[in-house]
Amino acid sequence: MTDAQQRALAELWPRYGVAFGAAPLDLAALFGRSAPCTLEIGFGNGTHLAARAALEPARDFLGVEVHRPGIGHLLRIAAAAALCNLRIIDHDAVEVLAMQIPPGSLDEIQILFPDPWPKKRHHKRRLIQPEFAALAASRLRVGGRLLLATDWAPYAEHMQLVLDACPALEAAAAAPADADAVRAPTRFERRGLRLGHGVSDLAYRRRT
Repeated sequence: MTDAQQRALAELWPRYGVAFGAAPLDLAALFGRSAPCTLEIGFGNGTHLAARAALEPARDFLGVEVHRPGIGHLLRIAAAAALCNLRIIDHDAVEVLAMQIPPGSLDEIQILFPDPWPKKRHHKRRLIQPEFAALAASRLRVGGRLLLATDWAPYAEHMQLVLDACPALEAAAAAPADADAVRAPTRFERRGLRLGHGVSDLAYRRRT
């Protein structure tokens, strides 16, 4: 962690940070308004999330990450851009979804380039599993979207099998009208492309 990131955590966390707790969040109270809310799981260094928040001021964004240098980096960007529609939780995403996010409260969940855990013995560590799919779907409003991207083809196949089998989800168009804002290239995507990996985008919608 750089000195600047450490200072950002100390000085800016009270402005943007949300403490993890067992009680469900009141998202309208958290952001001071009622607006569509996107949850990004594993935002890395936060550049993509900050860009979306700046481009879509009518939408609120909640980022979940455990990599503290990345959190510090995002805090610096958010403060420099004076973003008012962004909040951050430093905790395990599954526990945040289960305990802090009320059912049916999210307009969108975005998961970009999660760790593919390519070795077979590590597949059980992958985030996208049947239990997670059901949990994520339950936190979306009816019609809300689950958006994912990966540059690891076997993981894309695994994701699709898991999500197709989730009764609460149905496949949706992977390129909405606001695709440039929803899926600007991330650092991990650019690295994957340099390595010759193809990128798979998947989109699912919460069923009625």
